[in-house]
Amino acid sequence: MSRQSAEAIEEEAAEWLARIDRDGETPELMQALGQWLQGDTRREGALVQARAAFALLNDHFSGVDPNEEEAIDAPVRAGTIGRRRLLAGGAAALAASFAGGLFLWRNGETYRTGLGEVRRIPLADGSVAAINTESVVQVAMAPDLRRVEVKSGEAWFQVAPNPSRPFLVETGRVRVRAIGTAFSVRRREGGADVLVTEGVVEAWADGAEGNVVKLAAGNRAFVADDAAIAVAASAPASVDRALAWRAGQIDLDGDPLGEAIEEFNRYNQRKLVLADPSAAGEPLYGIFRIDDPEGFANAIRHGLDLPVQTADPRRIVIGGPRRPQESSRKS
Repeated sequence: MSRQSAEAIEEEAAEWLARIDRDGETPELMQALGQWLQGDTRREGALVQARAAFALLNDHFSGVDPNEEEAIDAPVRAGTIGRRRLLAGGAAALAASFAGGLFLWRNGETYRTGLGEVRRIPLADGSVAAINTESVVQVAMAPDLRRVEVKSGEAWFQVAPNPSRPFLVETGRVRVRAIGTAFSVRRREGGADVLVTEGVVEAWADGAEGNVVKLAAGNRAFVADDAAIAVAASAPASVDRALAWRAGQIDLDGDPLGEAIEEFNRYNQRKLVLADPSAAGEPLYGIFRIDDPEGFANAIRHGLDLPVQTADPRRIVIGGPRRPQESSRKS
């Protein structure tokens, strides 16, 4: 028996969704759909894709009265197709729309975040991406592969399980593959940090597929573009702290002052400047808002007894010579 083509599966998936839209989720219809899904592992992905297409249709025509037949005959914008006309045309019309790219607009969809911006993006396959400050992430969904490229910055992914449709993240030469799990990827010079919060992922460098590392929940690793991999000891709490940005926070647990300042500067136009390099290694503890560098500086003032200058709207200076009134208070 010949293997069914992907195009034929997409058309059948579209037909199933058209029947459900027309007749409702009757027990008989859903039982038949279940039997169809069991016939080929690729069908589940095609059905998810078809559901996304119908969801986009509903969003696009949410303001249209379904009883207004004139809307069907009205001219439509280039590249679009009427919902009722699509349903009337059945699977062939929807499959053609797939091929034309109308409903695969998320393929190659690029998400960008500005300085200090954190976005949470629902993906078409049911996964979720949280994108950190100043990041560029491109998403491309195909029937047999979910592909994401972190061009710059950092993103965390809660991956919807689908064994027949792996979730692959690329950044530089670094590759991270998952099926159903949660992990983050942060692009750095010469490689990427990979942190796993749920499940297991595989990580490697392109061209070095023989050197693959498996990382479980609580693990973190730096995967270099030259294929070197450095795995840190399992520390789930450390991973959670590193991902506190998802809640708009910076969580410090003994982190040196110099690194904490670098982290704050990732999110804020007003920069923190350490004028006393000897204080860079001072350990810090506490949870701070990513958008409150002045609050952080004031905590440093009291916790480390360092002078803080906040008069300049462009920067906050930590350390350095004390002001006269500060010196007199200490004497």
